[in-house]
Amino acid sequence: MPQLLLEIFSEEIPARMQQGAARDLERMASERLKAAGLSWDALTTFGGPRRLTLVVEGLPAATADVEEELKGPRASAPPQALEGFLRKTGLTREQLEERDGVLFAVIRRQGQSTAAMIPEMVDQIIRAFPWPKSMRWGTGTLRWVRPIKRILCLFDGAVVPFDVDGVQSDALTEGHRFMGSGAVLRVSDFADYRRQLEKAFVLLDVADRKLRILDAAKAVCAERGLSLVDDDGLLDEVAGLAEWPTPILGDMDPQFLALPPEVIRLSMKVHQKYFAVRDPARDGLAPNFVVVANVEASDGGQALAAGNSRVLSARLNDARFFWDEDQKVGFDAWLDKLKGVTFHAKLGTMAERVERITGKVFDLAGPLGVGGEALRDAAVLAKADLASSMVGEFPELQGVMGGYYARALSYPDAVADALRDHYKPQGPNDAVPTAALTVAVALADKLDTLASFFAIDEKPTGSKDPYA
Repeated sequence: MPQLLLEIFSEEIPARMQQGAARDLERMASERLKAAGLSWDALTTFGGPRRLTLVVEGLPAATADVEEELKGPRASAPPQALEGFLRKTGLTREQLEERDGVLFAVIRRQGQSTAAMIPEMVDQIIRAFPWPKSMRWGTGTLRWVRPIKRILCLFDGAVVPFDVDGVQSDALTEGHRFMGSGAVLRVSDFADYRRQLEKAFVLLDVADRKLRILDAAKAVCAERGLSLVDDDGLLDEVAGLAEWPTPILGDMDPQFLALPPEVIRLSMKVHQKYFAVRDPARDGLAPNFVVVANVEASDGGQALAAGNSRVLSARLNDARFFWDEDQKVGFDAWLDKLKGVTFHAKLGTMAERVERITGKVFDLAGPLGVGGEALRDAAVLAKADLASSMVGEFPELQGVMGGYYARALSYPDAVADALRDHYKPQGPNDAVPTAALTVAVALADKLDTLASFFAIDEKPTGSKDPYA
């Protein structure tokens, strides 16, 4: 049975939008095919850096003929009733059938060609597409995430001709922006389309791009006795940044390993989209990183690795500055800054929240067998790192940095652990604290959130504290 192949080719689509767009395309295509009375065997979509692709297998050449029977008035009914029924059905009196004194209209509608319905469906999908952000370009009215360059549309191997805001459909696509030959690719069906794209250094399926990244990244690490630090979120992102992803192992200055590993990993991930690397021999991070390039460099990636190493050094120098300066500033200054940080418009500042937590924690700590100065320090300092430069740069490190700074400033390990872990659990799959001091602070923190929001009639929902 016939196959439909549609590709909407544009300038670069943000990585974070690609897979959501593929799901939207699947949903919208399914809805419009069903509305047209069409069935199919399989419908698949793909999202990538420059293209959204739809392939539908097993479509009919046309919709089935439809026969509809409408019951009308009695044959003896007044002329006005008969005339109204004829207008409704579009038939003449001679075309009606009479059964037991009742008139019936049998309306036969010929099936529509599937190819003839595709242009309107594609136009509707493109114009109604729910991009989180979209733009207009040129003099047209069409909105898309980035300017559309081509529309490939084939049904049963033949081009379905139509025009969307000046972009004419055809059987052409393009390969890799840099590694391809530069020539347009003429395709005949989905298998040919996928094969030609791969020859032109484009992996259509995000699953294939992820597999290539993981396999090659692990291989370049293994060559030096190292291992890749897995990061599913980063993998999802970089798989949307490259059509032909090529992992390259780079080096960084070993002096940066003096920074907390979480700081190194986030500096790599957030700013540079690099994977961190472990050294099993030292059971910690290695002075290396993996960058995913979009080309296979002629020098094996040496120049790319060196350039990215210089950029990473600048980022880690910034992080080291935050680390050093934060320790000079210390907890007292941060606690003072919390007086100017709003927790919630109706619940005051973070400093007031800390006072509430401190007031609750001693009541909760008794049965846990903890108390004294360590308990007070853990409660008072729990939120202090929110005012630090490092957490200002990396909000994900709240609590974590409090623990590191507490140790660096010679607080007891139990206090440092409480600062680090009191946000936990942050969801049903997170680890639950077990140390008594941490449990006391974590309970006081969460009970304050619950009591405070119920008090202002904003009932918390879900399984995660939105203000953690």
